[in-house]
Amino acid sequence: MAVDWIGYTYATLVTVGGILGYTRKGSVMSLISGLLFGSLAGYGAYQVSSAPRDVTVSLITAGLLTAIMGIRFRKSGKFMPAGLVAGISFYMVLRLGFLML
Repeated sequence: MAVDWIGYTYATLVTVGGILGYTRKGSVMSLISGLLFGSLAGYGAYQVSSAPRDVTVSLITAGLLTAIMGIRFRKSGKFMPAGLVAGISFYMVLRLGFLML
């Protein structure tokens, strides 16, 4: 059983990003979203660690963040934080897709 360190790192980045959004800008939505999606990503990393082909939760979480943050990046044109999260999430979608093969 291999630990999904990349998945856990992704979950941590999403969670910390939500907390930073709250502390720097006072955005309660960033806090809620960061904690929710970070928790889902962490649970998904746990599932992938237990069964490497069980990527459903991780894939849905990363896919939603790719879409949501990709739209935000396209509207704002600002790389931080929307473009960065969209890019990392897209990487996770590709990675998880390869794990399913």
